[in-house]
Amino acid sequence: MSDSIPAPAARAQRPWDARLARWLVTPLAASRVTPNHLTTLRLAVGLAGAAVFTQGTYGWSNIAALLVVLSNFLDHADGELARVSGKTSRFGHIYDLASDAAVTILLFVAMGVGVGTGSDNLLGVPPPVLGALAGAAIALIFYLRMRMEEMAGKAATRQAALGGFETEDILYLLPLVTVCNCIMPFLIAASIGAPVFAAWVVLDHRRVARRLKPVAASPTSGTRLI
Repeated sequence: MSDSIPAPAARAQRPWDARLARWLVTPLAASRVTPNHLTTLRLAVGLAGAAVFTQGTYGWSNIAALLVVLSNFLDHADGELARVSGKTSRFGHIYDLASDAAVTILLFVAMGVGVGTGSDNLLGVPPPVLGALAGAAIALIFYLRMRMEEMAGKAATRQAALGGFETEDILYLLPLVTVCNCIMPFLIAASIGAPVFAAWVVLDHRRVARRLKPVAASPTSGTRLI
């Protein structure tokens, strides 16, 4: 976050889950717990959630959704601990991005596997393929966002926000999807929406690339203030 933004204004723009995460991790600032520890925990919980989704049953899917929600929240916790403790590093930044990509991509692939190849859907495409399509689009989005951040700083990849919620916070609705047994419609929507959003990010990346001359990554792009 830019140092030029007044503290009160910056707090007002922060997502609700990031504010809660900061409150929870502040006591850890002086401890031996590092942001990388929380990133590892986030990765483990997220991968566990994806693995549980492959079971495909109603009960396991609800448990998987709760694990994914916890993993998504921990994704904010590591960044907040980095802020309050000053424990930032280039490795931590890349590790965090890689964990985000791995968890999100595998989540959709696992959901497709759990739904099963024999499931009917309006698109006539096997669910695992739909999951892989959504996952591939998300992988492209993560890569382009990382490139844009290297070129123009964190502000270039700031997500759309409304009422204290960001685009990625849609994953907090996943338990509602599983409770209503709507994984297949959710997967279809993701297989369409993710590629469309990826196309928009491709255009945005081209716009940023044209606007800026090729330069080395700025010093701030190596931190994990996310």
